[in-house]
Amino acid sequence: MNRSQLKRSRILRMAFTDYTRPGDKEETFILRATKIGLVVTLYWFVSISMVFLNNDLLDNKDLDAPIFITFFQCVVSVGLCLLMNVLATFCPGYVDFPTLKFDLRVSREMLPLTIVFISMITFNNLCLKHVGVAFYTVGRSLSTVFNVVLSYTVLKQSTSLYAVLCCGVILGGFWLGVDQESVAGSLSWTGVIFGVVASLCVSLNAIYTKKVLPVVDGNIWKLSFYNNLNASILFIPLMVIFGELKSLFDFSRLTDLHFWGMMTLGGVFGFAIGYVTGLQIKFTSPLTHNVSGTAKSCAQTVLAVVYWASSKSGLWWTSNMMVLGGSCAYTWVKGREMKKVQVPVETQITNTEKTKDDPGV
Repeated sequence: MNRSQLKRSRILRMAFTDYTRPGDKEETFILRATKIGLVVTLYWFVSISMVFLNNDLLDNKDLDAPIFITFFQCVVSVGLCLLMNVLATFCPGYVDFPTLKFDLRVSREMLPLTIVFISMITFNNLCLKHVGVAFYTVGRSLSTVFNVVLSYTVLKQSTSLYAVLCCGVILGGFWLGVDQESVAGSLSWTGVIFGVVASLCVSLNAIYTKKVLPVVDGNIWKLSFYNNLNASILFIPLMVIFGELKSLFDFSRLTDLHFWGMMTLGGVFGFAIGYVTGLQIKFTSPLTHNVSGTAKSCAQTVLAVVYWASSKSGLWWTSNMMVLGGSCAYTWVKGREMKKVQVPVETQITNTEKTKDDPGV
């Protein structure tokens, strides 16, 4: 184990250990509680802002180019990775970021994950474009179910009865939500299908991430750099095939600085979600992070309904509560199971880091 790996292990152990110096308990508790509150608030702000901003960009009637929007955000992420690399080189005591040096072999070995990653973020944005923010949580709720299915079929890992029952609650909430959207006349089957495919890709992304992490020395930032770099290149022929370049050149606001500012901000949020996710895990735990993400989804749904002054039925709200409640219960059940088998801290955080590229977190 090299020096950087030992340093990373020590940091992880510190993050998951409640260390308090004698005689400093009260001050440490208040300071720690304040830090946790600020970190959770930051995570909620970045995640919710990213969803609403992407919805605004994708809902633009004058520009029907979801692939281009996703491509641009990947380019911004690559640029920010390079910027952080430069800052870490010149300010090593203030900026902690891995050294990035392009390796064609690594990029080639990352391609299977990149293809899944492209599918995930593209279908995720297409789902958001067609169903909106309010139904987004339900439309993208099957990731947990696919995790269980793929764990059994691909990884040959069994799942406990309680976890399966939680998935049943999520499935019930999903179908009830689809039914209530249909009753309200606002159902988009295209959006629902995109959401199901996006959920499947999220689960596949976790599996492929586990496979390729050793290629980048287990560093999530290197993985993000190569993933976004590969995606930026592969998105170009896709934009040509789907005719988005013509839509882009016909766009009346192509020289509008406000439009490009919002596009860049979307890319910044996409990059920042990885950082704040890791930060929240460090100051809390993987289990608390997932619970926080579930609560954030609930707040996000309420904000969307209030912002657009939508009128929703009691059963529609019930479907959301079933999805969120089932997801939270599943997280709790898996957390208890992990404690029983005494999963190492490094394994827990590695498993949770896999979800950082999911724009729906």
